[in-house]
Amino acid sequence: MKILVISLAGIGDTLIATPLARELRLNFPGASIDFLVFWPGARDLLLRNPNVNRVIQKNLVREGAFKSLCFLWSLRREGYAISLNTHPQSKRHYRIVARAIAARLRASHAYDNSNKLDQLLVNRSVPQDYAIHSIENNLRLLPLIGAHEMLADHEFELFLTSEERAWAGGFAREHGLSAAEWMGLHVGSGTTKNLRLKRWPLAHYRELIHHLLKSNPQRRMILFGGPDEEADNVELLSSANSPRLIPARTPSVRHAAALLELCPVFLSVDNLMMHLAAAVKVPRQIVIESPTFGPTISPYRRPFTLVPNPMTHGRSLDFYRYDGGDIRGSPDFLRRCMESVTVQTVLDAVSLALRDSSGPANNP
Repeated sequence: MKILVISLAGIGDTLIATPLARELRLNFPGASIDFLVFWPGARDLLLRNPNVNRVIQKNLVREGAFKSLCFLWSLRREGYAISLNTHPQSKRHYRIVARAIAARLRASHAYDNSNKLDQLLVNRSVPQDYAIHSIENNLRLLPLIGAHEMLADHEFELFLTSEERAWAGGFAREHGLSAAEWMGLHVGSGTTKNLRLKRWPLAHYRELIHHLLKSNPQRRMILFGGPDEEADNVELLSSANSPRLIPARTPSVRHAAALLELCPVFLSVDNLMMHLAAAVKVPRQIVIESPTFGPTISPYRRPFTLVPNPMTHGRSLDFYRYDGGDIRGSPDFLRRCMESVTVQTVLDAVSLALRDSSGPANNP
């Protein structure tokens, strides 16, 4: 039997789908379990996952309509018995993909924008639940395909190599991290829809970094980020003009995860790096609340400090729902929303975490 897991949204959403892959393997030990992903980073996170037979990565937007249809037709010929659209993939395009591939059983969630058309695209559905994590929403697909949860507990699954961990250890030794108080931070967010607008202002990060470096002459700070954060990171490095603010420049998202394994304190908004930090169990994780933050995407079963946003606190569903749309609000409102989280409140949370931290989680 062949099973296809469709995970075409964010890279973090593919990491969230790894507990589902584990359950699928336990329920169907002889099945061929494939993943269809959009982003190269999502493909990389699934490397060496023993529950996955094949990862198919395709940027359907860049390919264009004709090439994408030819590609989907080739997947149709694979003869998948089951396809599952992972949570949260609320855009109808993802269910159209499932219909084009035409597995006999096509399971998905019923989203806020679902209607009768979706009943033609997928033939098994369960209502999404905003009160539980996306991992648990994914596991609710299992009964739709005649399976059930076989594990009592679940967690992210990421299979790092000794080479990736060796790279992280070498980076830590090169920069003296094992002998110093240090933390990691990531200034980015998603780039689809209007998700860039949930970033904490760069000027706020600049001020925070200034205070943290000034308060401890031995402290080091590691800037994580890929191409989407390169310009912002360069600006922060130039502004700080300090050898103690260090760009990670990791070779891959997997190397970033390996370095996060050594990180005692990590700061971000809700994004891929937040999920990676939870996956590798960063001891002290701090999340700046954005309009999209809620139970479905919190650091899964990990302790963390949420820096509240006074304009959205506890009301994420007023601003963002899984209905295929953008964050609600004008660009000006959303910028003011993130500006309302003051540098002092974040500084207080970070300072407390650094004070309580005795050093890296694992000495390199």
